[in-house]
Formats: sequence, structure tokens, C-alpha cells
Amino acid sequence: MRAKLLAMAVAMSGFMMTAEAADATSVNDAKPAAVATTSTTVLGAREYAITSIAVFTANNKQDELKVALGKALDQGMTVNEIKDVLVQMYAYCGFPRSLTALGTFMALVEERKAQGINDEVGREATPLPEGTNIHELGTATQTEVCGGPVSGPLYDFCPDADRYLKDHLFGDVFASDLLTHKDREIATIAALASLPAPIQLNAHYNISMNVGWTPEQLQDFANYVEKNVGSAEGEVAQSVLKQVLAAKQGK
Repeated sequence: MRAKLLAMAVAMSGFMMTAEAADATSVNDAKPAAVATTSTTVLGAREYAITSIAVFTANNKQDELKVALGKALDQGMTVNEIKDVLVQMYAYCGFPRSLTALGTFMALVEERKAQGINDEVGREATPLPEGTNIHELGTATQTEVCGGPVSGPLYDFCPDADRYLKDHLFGDVFASDLLTHKDREIATIAALASLPAPIQLNAHYNISMNVGWTPEQLQDFANYVEKNVGSAEGEVAQSVLKQVLAAKQGK
């Protein structure tokens, strides 16, 4: 997917261990990978981790977020991958909650370091080619994930909103290849279920299927939110998904 985006751009030009217990190498070696799902019916550890992080960022539950962040690190997500999830959240729940979550994460990483746990920072995002037009790249990415050009009366009424979506979200944020489009949609629907923002959640369930998630996997997502996050968030996730799947069956 990243190669495809770069081509467009060119053309457009766990557990916790103390320092006494283990050194950094043994700590990192002990961490399993947060494996993305290979199933067509359920999500994997990576998607559940992203879901929890996005949910607790959106509903501003910092204690629960800290636990979710620690678990994601223990499962092998890198510091930079998690930062990418938290940065993306600014587009859905604002800078205040995104920055608060980043502060919680920063403190957690330092706390774990003091305990002798050296979490993997991970690679940086691949730089875009020099001269990339971020608006054109964002427009192309938005068109790809949504399955067609996005337009409508709302964007005619407020062209700035259209520009910000293309430039900042689908341009700047989505340009990072630390997360896949599928990763980003899981983060998005988790945040929207938690806010709640049912109208946007309806749209992003459809986008999620467009980027490759199956109805069964989205049902597993809704079940996970209901069981592991809370009844209110779960009710939104379940009810909106029911509407979306009923509409698809009616076509």
C-alpha cells in the first residue's frame, strides 16, 4: 500500500521485568508480536490493541488507556506505531485528547524504562518524495479508501472542512506507512463508537469494508468493544453495524 502511495506522489509531484531481572535484550526478546489477523472472521492481537488505545483516547479514560498502552507494548507494537495511532486521534477527538493521550504514553514509556524495560522504538515513517503535493496525495488516498471521489453539499457549504480532511487527515496523517489503511480504520471506528459519532461511524464501517475488513470481522470488533470497553460504547458499535449490514443486504 505504501509503495502505491509513493507512486502516486511521484506521479503527482505482556509482563514487566525489572533491570535486576533482565537486560534490555532479554526483555525485548520475551515480547510476542502483536500479530495482525489472518482470519476472515475475527480480529487479531494488533487490531484489539489498536481498538483499546483508540477507544480510551476518545473517551478520555487515562487509567484504562495506560493499561491498554502497556499491553500493546508487551505484545510487540513499537513506540512509533502507537504514537501514530495517538496522532491520528486528533482528527476524530481533537488535539486536547490526542495530546493528553500522548502525554500518558510518554510517561508510561519513561516509567517502563526506569523499570528496565526498553521498549522497541521502531522505524520512522518512510519520507515522501521531495516535492510531493500533499493535497493531491491526500485526495488520491481519500478516493482510494472511500471507493470513489468524496463530495457533497456539506463540503460545498464548508470547503475548508473538505480541504482539511484531504490535507491533514488523508494527506499528512495517512502518509505515514507505520500503520496500514486497515489499521487506521480500526482506530477510526473505535474512536467514533466511543465519542459517540454514529453518523460518521456508519460511513467508516463502510470504508472499513472497502479497505478489506469483512462483516464478520466488524462484528467481532463490535463484540470486543461491548465486552472489553463498556456497554454504552458497545451499544453504539453494535447498533450502527446492524444498520450498515442491513443496508448492504438490502441492496
